[in-house]
Parts: sequence; structure tokens; C-alpha cells
Amino acid sequence: MGEQPIFSTRAHVFQIDPNTKKNWVPTSKHAVTVSYFYDSTRNVYRIISLDGSRAIINSTITPNMTFTKTSQKFGQWADSRANTVYGLGFSSEHHLSKFAEKFQEFKEAARLAKEKSQEKMELKSTPSQESAGGDIQSPLTPESINGTDDERVMPEVTQNSEPRAESTQNTLPFTHSSTISKHWEAELATLKGNNAKLTAALLESTANVKQWKQQLAAYQEEAERLHKRVTELECVSSQANAVHTHKTELNQTIQELESTLKKKEEEVEIRNKDLEGQLSDLEQRLEKSQNEQEAFHNNLKTLLEILDGKIFELTELRDNLAKLIECG
Repeated sequence: MGEQPIFSTRAHVFQIDPNTKKNWVPTSKHAVTVSYFYDSTRNVYRIISLDGSRAIINSTITPNMTFTKTSQKFGQWADSRANTVYGLGFSSEHHLSKFAEKFQEFKEAARLAKEKSQEKMELKSTPSQESAGGDIQSPLTPESINGTDDERVMPEVTQNSEPRAESTQNTLPFTHSSTISKHWEAELATLKGNNAKLTAALLESTANVKQWKQQLAAYQEEAERLHKRVTELECVSSQANAVHTHKTELNQTIQELESTLKKKEEEVEIRNKDLEGQLSDLEQRLEKSQNEQEAFHNNLKTLLEILDGKIFELTELRDNLAKLIECG
């Protein structure tokens, strides 16, 4: 049968920056089709996406892969064979969840296929047994072969011009709400970026504290060595006064070093507290922004339900008036 698509969706495709291993690099200028394929000949599952004639995803699913949801509309997985990390940005949380469910389903199917393949190899190695024939079928439903829910549900509107005019009027609040939603998403992305920067700064400060503690331990060891050296000089040298002066200078140097390190530790502690306070404040703002966005979406959903009800009432009223005119 060859390789056949078994599930498709649309998403923005990204790959991890090979240099920094931190930043995402977009590999498509717009949303493209991302499909799961099943190769019945080799009994493997692959994720494939094309941007024109260029393949931007060609990833074979293995049992040790993991698809991780990093936000409500973004997910990622690592492909060790391709030596990269793929990221997908979806238009809704529903599409992300659907893709993740299929990933887990096909990952489990790949694991079972691998186990059955190993069993077949063991059976072939035994002369008294015959290998089982036939292809392993994919554990899929006819629904998944037909594509995404959006591709199956969207009907074509072929009515007269009057419903089209109503549809144009109804899209005005949606356009306004979409602009506000984009504003909140941009604000949320900014807060997340600031949160990441503060977290990185806090980690860097913690690393500096550890380094300074190591330096302090090294200075303390040097101080002990110097103390021992001074004691040896006092025992060996007959010039007690010179040794005492040298010892005093060394003690002063040690005290100055300890004082300097103590000040640095205090400065670092103050800076850590300040960064922790900023991070806490940013997390509160982020949570508040998310709550406000959720409340906005709930209000918008309520408004849409009311609007749908009004449209239904107007449609029913129009039908009743038409019936009255026909009866008259």
C-alpha cells in the first residue's frame, strides 16, 4: 500500500536555533499542513510537512519520543535522528490537544510495531515455526483519515444575498474582539519574555554567589597556609620583630580580603532579593493578565451566545411575517 496520510492539521512550523539551542527559528512564513503518515511496508509512522516543494518536517516517530505542550497553543518534540527540536504553533488549544493525542497514539503504535517486529525476528530464527504474514494495521479510526475537525465541519454557504449581508454585519464585533485578543496575547508574550529574563538573571546571580563562595574558601585555605608559614618563620627566624611585622601585614591583608568578600556577599544577597521581588511581581502581573484574558474570552463567548439567540429570534420572526403575508 505504501505510505498514506492518516491525520492532517495546520500549524506554524519552527525549529530550534542550532547555534544557541534556545531560540526558535520559523521555517514557514505562514501556517502549513502538517500530516501524520503511515508506511505499511516498513510499518513506521512519520510526521511530514511541506512548504511548497521543500520538506520542513520529516520526522520518524519512535517509542522514546515525547511531545510536550509548552503553552496553550504551542508544542514541541525532539528528533535525535534529525539532530533538532521541532515546534508547532496552532490556532487553538483544541488543535494542539488533538495533535498531541495523535502523537501519543502513533507513538504507542510504533512501540507495539517494534515489539511485534522483534517477535517476528525471533520466530524466523526458529526453524520449527513459520513467520506470521500480513501487515500490521494502524490503530486508527476512519475519522482520523478524513483530516481535522475544521476541514470536515465547515460547510459552504450558498444562500441569497440577504443572509450574506447579515453575516458581514455580524463579523464586525468579531474583528474588534480579535484585535483585543491579539493585544492581550502580545502583552502576555511580553510578560513571559520578561519573566524568562529575570529568571536567567537570578540563575546567573546564584552562580556568581557559588563562585564567590569558592573563592572565599580558597582565600581561607590561603590564610591558613599563611598562618602556618608565619608560625614557622617565628620559630626559625631570629628576627622576631620583622616576622611580627610581616605577620601583622598578612593578617591585615586577610582581614581586607574577608571584608571585601563579605561586602560582595551582602551585595549579591541584596541583588537576589531584589530580583526575587521583581520576579514575584512579574508572576503576579502575568497571572492577572491571564485571568483578565480568560474573563474577556468568557464575556465574548456569552456575547456570541446572546447574539446567536437574537439572530435566531429575528429569523423566526421573519419566517412568521412571511407566513402571515402568504396567508393574507
